[in-house]
Amino acid sequence: MDAAPPRPQQKKPSFPISDGLRAYLRRTRRDRELPIAYDRLRRFVESIPLADSAGRPTLWESVMYDRIEMEALYEDLKRMYAILRVDGDLSVMQHLYIDRIDFCAFGNSAPFRIRIVNAYNDNPDHFYIKQGDASRVYGLELEHLLSPNRMNYLTSGATLVEEHVAGIPGDVFIDRWLHNSEMKPIRVAKELVKFNERSFVRLLGDMRSYNFVVVVTPDFEGAQIRIRAMDFDQQSYEGRMNFYRPQFFKDNQPLALFCIERLRLETARQYQREEQVLMLQRAAVTEDRLVTLLAAMSVDTLAPREHVVELRDALAEHYARKDYLRCESMGDLVRENLESIRLNVASITPPVPGRDLWGA
Repeated sequence: MDAAPPRPQQKKPSFPISDGLRAYLRRTRRDRELPIAYDRLRRFVESIPLADSAGRPTLWESVMYDRIEMEALYEDLKRMYAILRVDGDLSVMQHLYIDRIDFCAFGNSAPFRIRIVNAYNDNPDHFYIKQGDASRVYGLELEHLLSPNRMNYLTSGATLVEEHVAGIPGDVFIDRWLHNSEMKPIRVAKELVKFNERSFVRLLGDMRSYNFVVVVTPDFEGAQIRIRAMDFDQQSYEGRMNFYRPQFFKDNQPLALFCIERLRLETARQYQREEQVLMLQRAAVTEDRLVTLLAAMSVDTLAPREHVVELRDALAEHYARKDYLRCESMGDLVRENLESIRLNVASITPPVPGRDLWGA
C-alpha cells in the first residue's frame, strides 16, 4: 500500500474496430449482421431519471421513442436478444417482451440497457447495446480467453452488444458483505489477490469497486466468491503501471486492507502464482485464438505513444526484463506480460522451437 495511487485520467477516446480485429471477430463468429445499430437507439424523444430500489437517483435514465417507431424497435430488440442468447432462434422467444430501455451518458460507451421479461413468470434479464470501441472489444476477448469467466458479446459495424454480467457490485459488496459472518475471510482475500493478478497481467485498467461485481456461490463449507470485471473501457490505455492494479485505487482500499490483515506475504505470493499458472493453462488451451488476437492488437493503436513508453519502462523494471523496451504497442506489452509469467513459472513447458508461444 506504499505506492502512489493511480492518477485521475481524462476520458479515454474511442478507437474504431480495425480490419485485423474485425477479421478475428468474424472468424470467431463474434461479428454478425444485427437488426439494430447503436445510432438507432439514440433517436429517443423523451427521458425520465431512473431511481434504484431504495429511491435513490442513479446515473441511468429511462428513454421513450416515437409510438410509430416503438413497436418495430421492440421486435428488433427481441430478435437481437435471440441472436445473443440462442443464435437467432425466435421460436423460443415469443413469450418475451421489452419492458424498459435505459440510457447512461456517463462512461465511454454511453450504453443502452435493455430490460427484457419472460411473460410466463415475470423473470427479467438485461443486455446492453453500446458504441463499438476496439479497447473494450479487446478487453472482453482477453477476459474470455484468460480468465475463468466466459463473455457473451457481438459486434456489427460500430455497434457492440453485451450480455449482462450478474453479481453484487463491488462497492455494495464492500459496504454490506465484506464483513458478513457468512464470508470466509481467507477465501475473500484469496480471490482479491487472484483478481488483482489477472487485471495486471492482461492490462485491464480502472478496476475500482464500481467496475467489477462479486459472485457469491453457496458451498457446503461456506460461500465461495469470484470477482468479475464488468467494465472494459480502460483496457490497455493508461501509461501508469498501478492503474492496472486494483489494490491501489482509493475505492478498493477496504479490500486491500482486508487482504493485508488476513494474509501472510508468503500465502499471497502462493495465490498469485496459482493464478499465473491458471492463466498460462487457459492461454495454452486457446493458443490459436490468442495468437491471432494479440497479432491484431499489436498493430492497433490503443493508446498514445507516450503511454506505451511509460508503461513499458515501468514493466521492464517491475519484471527485470529489458525485452519490454522493444515493445511498440499495448498488444506487445500484453504478450510480453504473458511471457514474463511463463518464465517465472518453472513447470510450464517451453514454447515450440522457432515460434514464440504468443505469436511474436
